[in-house]
Amino acid sequence: MTDITIDPALVEAMIMEMGAIGAHSGTGVWRTVYSPEWVAANDLYASWGEEAGLAVSRDAVGNVWAKLAGSEGGKSIVSGSHIDTQTPGGRYDGTLGALSALIALKVLKAQFGQPKRTLEAVSLCEEEGSRFPSANFWGARAITGAIHQGDAETTRGFDGETMAEAMRAIALDPAKIATAQRDDIESFVELHIEQGPILEHADLPVAIVDAITGLRHYRVTLTGEQNHAGAFPMDLRRDPMAGFAEIASGVINTAHRLGRPAVTTIGRVEVNPNGAAVVPREVRFTIDVRHPHPEQGQALYRLHENLMREVAERRGLAIEWDIGIEKAPCLSDPALVSTFREAAVDQGVPTLTMASGAGHDTQQMARIAKTVMIFVRSKDGRSHTPEEFSSIPDIVAGIKVLAAGLYKLAY
Repeated sequence: MTDITIDPALVEAMIMEMGAIGAHSGTGVWRTVYSPEWVAANDLYASWGEEAGLAVSRDAVGNVWAKLAGSEGGKSIVSGSHIDTQTPGGRYDGTLGALSALIALKVLKAQFGQPKRTLEAVSLCEEEGSRFPSANFWGARAITGAIHQGDAETTRGFDGETMAEAMRAIALDPAKIATAQRDDIESFVELHIEQGPILEHADLPVAIVDAITGLRHYRVTLTGEQNHAGAFPMDLRRDPMAGFAEIASGVINTAHRLGRPAVTTIGRVEVNPNGAAVVPREVRFTIDVRHPHPEQGQALYRLHENLMREVAERRGLAIEWDIGIEKAPCLSDPALVSTFREAAVDQGVPTLTMASGAGHDTQQMARIAKTVMIFVRSKDGRSHTPEEFSSIPDIVAGIKVLAAGLYKLAY
């Protein structure tokens, strides 16, 4: 196919202009859903869509759509991401995917005219949960019909305000949320910064994502017997800290031995009592376990659980756990993975295929559409911070792959 031409100066100008809305901490952005900054960012997004000759609309939760109608109709092929940020976040996480979709449609329309299949770019809302902690993927969940009547009234932000109140403040009606649901999307493609170091370590600009990780979050309690640190012999102790140390080392080393993409993290530990000269009575801790492939993920969970039971029994400890969060892996559509790998080859962009270790709007969209993601290299693997950065050449390479893949699907 013809080489896709992306103007680096345009890309940089759009990133910087959007990044100025809610600018914070030098290179950062603070732009929470339904805030004045979020409204201004979506107004700018809509204006850019109109300038590109696309049909712009907004749905009941504030997602902004920019449509390039196809001559043959049918279900839409959609690309986009979220425009809300962490507090503060950076200029690229989420926002880059929304802008890249808009740029891709603008370029395709200019270079190739009307597609056969309808293409849409979308700016989604409240992926991060930065204002309303239980509302992650709010925009995508509205599209997939996963927001229930009354959710807006019971969802509260960090400041106590409800989602319904925040919506009404910018003239959105929470009673109409159900109208945002779509049943006419065939495929969803999300470009995103990688948020990790794999592309940088491979010295490659772009990856095609074949799966988004599954995860299980354990909350574990080990209970033993509190005693004096000096007077109680080691062989008579029921020490939950010793059990914790063995479990923590064991689960982390298990994931390490299995290798990529298995990961296990001990993120939080609480010791009771937390004294320097006391054998503690109880240790509570979390284990975050992730794997993008269903069978291997289940095997990793079993290995961790077997180890926890064995250590507790051998050391005379009581153990119990519950699972706070569990998400199944989201596998990309194999045909879409192939399409975008071929698109990268056509455009001369070197890529690798990898899994995402973080969650994305794509997981929600997979309920109603075939999905795939494109990653762009992140400097030092940083994200969710003002220091996150992706270079313009890498971003242009990612948009070329996105646009070329959309061309294959729609033209």
